[in-house]
Amino acid sequence: MDRRTFGKDLLGTVLSFGLIESLMSYSAVQTNVKPILKHWALDLNEYCADLKRANISPAEWQSQVEHLFNRIELKELLKFIDFEHLIKGFKYPDLGVNTKYVRFPKLSGLPEKTVFVKKIFGMKRDRAIIPHGHSNMASAHLVLKGEMKLRHYDKLARDKNHLIIKPSIDKTVMTGDYSSISDEKDNIHWFIANSETAFTFDVIMLNLNESAYDIHNIDIYAKEKLSDNQLRVPILDVETALKKYGKESHH
Repeated sequence: MDRRTFGKDLLGTVLSFGLIESLMSYSAVQTNVKPILKHWALDLNEYCADLKRANISPAEWQSQVEHLFNRIELKELLKFIDFEHLIKGFKYPDLGVNTKYVRFPKLSGLPEKTVFVKKIFGMKRDRAIIPHGHSNMASAHLVLKGEMKLRHYDKLARDKNHLIIKPSIDKTVMTGDYSSISDEKDNIHWFIANSETAFTFDVIMLNLNESAYDIHNIDIYAKEKLSDNQLRVPILDVETALKKYGKESHH
């Protein structure tokens, strides 16, 4: 082999090693920054897809989404869903809550039609998301604006006209706070607005376990106290529940 050929081969080998080293360094950098660059909406869709496929339990989904909410920058979320546009001309009902569907902007890797329903819920002072439980669904709720009284209950049993429930959460929530429900944990919830207006961003999973979802409104004020802090409460139709709980009368 002449000197020129040897030098050319040697240079090729050096370049090859240099390229491999650069690629390894690039891969290492990408591995380190991937969790930062990956948008929270992609994680959210992944968690919801796992729940829909029953790869994770509802309680695990609640934990994952709540951890996600904990790391979302609220300003980023408000901009991402175009919150200011959504609430322009928002109509606040005299009883209960109003809703608007949320559309995410186009994002690489995120399907246009997500596996979850996304909405904002809005209400004015003393109005409520009335107390209600769920079947075959899960949802998570991030407070976008305002202050609310929040109560949760675990659903223990059901007969034709009643639920057996047990209190699990009773607190005031404010902007940036979150909660969630599923058939496994904190199934029943009840929000009452304490501020002039209040809004939540809701992630809703319907028809889990290949079964149609159901919502059952309950009459907390007509509770029958049982042992072990359990309550037996009547199930109400929507119209009756709204009349009684849609506007807080300070029982």
